Amino acid sequence: MASAILQCRCSSSAGPASASLAHAFSWKLRGTTLSLPPLYGRQRRLGNRVLISAVAAPPRPPSTATSESEEGSSNKDLFNVGVSENFSAADPPPFTLADIRAAIPKHCWVKNPWKSFSYVVRDVVVVFGLAAGAAYLNNWLVWPLYWFAQGTMFWALFVLGHDCGHGSFSNNKMLNDVVGHLTHSSILVPYHGWRISHRTHHQNHGHVENDESWHPIAEKLYRSLDTVTRMARFSPVSMLAYPFYLWGRSPGKTGSHYDPNSPLFLPSERKDVLTSTACWSAMAALLLGLTIAMGPIWMLKLYVVPYWAFVVWLDVVTYLHHHGHDEKVPWYRGQEWNYMRGGLSTIDRDYGLFNNIHHDIGTHVVHHLFPQIPHYNLIEATEAVKPVLGKYYREPEKSLPFPVHLWKILIKSLREDHYVSDKGDVVFYQTDVKGETA
Repeated sequence: MASAILQCRCSSSAGPASASLAHAFSWKLRGTTLSLPPLYGRQRRLGNRVLISAVAAPPRPPSTATSESEEGSSNKDLFNVGVSENFSAADPPPFTLADIRAAIPKHCWVKNPWKSFSYVVRDVVVVFGLAAGAAYLNNWLVWPLYWFAQGTMFWALFVLGHDCGHGSFSNNKMLNDVVGHLTHSSILVPYHGWRISHRTHHQNHGHVENDESWHPIAEKLYRSLDTVTRMARFSPVSMLAYPFYLWGRSPGKTGSHYDPNSPLFLPSERKDVLTSTACWSAMAALLLGLTIAMGPIWMLKLYVVPYWAFVVWLDVVTYLHHHGHDEKVPWYRGQEWNYMRGGLSTIDRDYGLFNNIHHDIGTHVVHHLFPQIPHYNLIEATEAVKPVLGKYYREPEKSLPFPVHLWKILIKSLREDHYVSDKGDVVFYQTDVKGETA
């Protein structure tokens, strides 16, 4: 890298002046006011000393005037002055999680329970309206459209319950849990069981072994999978996996989202898991009763087929948020992994006209780093952090009204992203060139 690495060591006894100087040095430099190059600074403690690491870029040629657009460009590049042209997403970023957080406007963190609940009302009204309309028309030209639309709305309900699980729906835990149980139980998802495992996913995102959702398979485990499991995992059939994952998790992991004694949960969480399993069972009993009252064909058309459409939505979206970029995303182990690097390995997606319908779940990078931000503020927050992230942010491919481009990306990834090396702390997906998944 052409830029030099500077180490400025300040004793803690040097007093506030040194800290102020370092702060000004790392944040307030401008090419027009100082002849020194712009710096990016990070502080860490070592014993009783504060180390300030700075990456220095070559100085810019002096200029007599700087326009607002030039100054804005300078600010945007401030955090990435040490990023070489031979960029790799696996390189340690020249910024911290605190830097990303500081770029997000304060109002983006504010949770408005009334606004959140308005989305619940909107989605529930649409769900019942679609069901009533399809039942009234009862036409085989209408049913396929209904199945797709209703499956999409089931997915939207899941995303709202997902916000409840993160606490981004409101600051009231009881309200979050009530809404979370209603939205998730209605689509046969055990709310607390899912919430806890999803928390594990966020806390370990991008970690080869410790991640929970769509994590890579190490080569040794991959080679040990039987043919049926391997074919199912690396074919479009895997987009129907979610109900089976809830029952038995992913290959190489044990436990169930319904079992309070599962290794997924702490002893203190068993009561919550039992509550959610009871709610799930109540919904299953209600569906059974409706099947008896209405007949299995009506239940199949009104609920079962849309449920599986929802499952496909969930699996496709969650898979593509962690796979399928043109440039392979890194996965980490050991000391190379940290929360920020793991979060930066996620991928934003554009779903066209469905972005608003399923509550902007495609803005996934900021959501993974800061899951407390309400979904209706994620777009603004994402725009705010892009100048900080620089090349570490993967701009999503723009979608047509229907995100048909994602199908090609999905199929390509399933054909190429098979396993990662058993060794190494920074690894990338590899392809089974022997064609053993075929």
